[in-house]
Amino acid sequence: MDGQQARVLVVDDDALIRKAVRLTCESEGYTVDEAERGADALGHIDASRPDIVLLDLMLPDLSGFDVCRDIRAAGHRMPVLIVSAKSEEIDVVLGLEIGADDYINKPFRPRELLARIAAHLRKAKETKADSRQDDSRLIFRDLVIDTGERRVMRDGHDVVLTHTEFDLLAYLAANAGRALSRERILSSVWGYEHPIETRVIDVHVRNLRRKIEPDPGQPRYILAVPGIGYRFAAVKPQPAV
Repeated sequence: MDGQQARVLVVDDDALIRKAVRLTCESEGYTVDEAERGADALGHIDASRPDIVLLDLMLPDLSGFDVCRDIRAAGHRMPVLIVSAKSEEIDVVLGLEIGADDYINKPFRPRELLARIAAHLRKAKETKADSRQDDSRLIFRDLVIDTGERRVMRDGHDVVLTHTEFDLLAYLAANAGRALSRERILSSVWGYEHPIETRVIDVHVRNLRRKIEPDPGQPRYILAVPGIGYRFAAVKPQPAV
């Protein structure tokens, strides 16, 4: 899957926005499908399996949140980028928590949108390759991260993570003890080659702490490094048994 072959699904009830996004994407060689309603978007996804979905939140039938939930509940793993004029933090948190990979505020710059699309497509391709080759496990105290099965367990119980939450946790854990800048995390986990303004890292860290930390208010795994970014606790992983 490269830029000349990737299929983009644009879901927005505004015909002018759909046209603008379609022309922008087609200028990069992407094939573009459009959907005005949430139900139509789900039908497109089942029928044509797009490589990436650009999803507005304000739709005339289902909300974009409902569409994203249904996409993930059906087991679809393609990147979902919410593109919305709603910029409140609660909307960003909810969108990422239910499985969106990124959140882009309207109005947006076409070049930035294209950069994010390209980064997520590239990352999705790399993840597929890694899942076929990597069967290692990392064990930290009561936390087990199985990168081959893309599975996380705490105290012997499965922890349900979104696709991007897992990628972020696996990257931090693989670099345990190292202070990682936000720029480096964005590059390695989201595939962004240039610094951008986004809250996705902090939101995902907050969600991860809630899911894997015994006490999210006093984290022992994912630690903040003021002025830099984050560091996974400097505890050497135990050997897999």
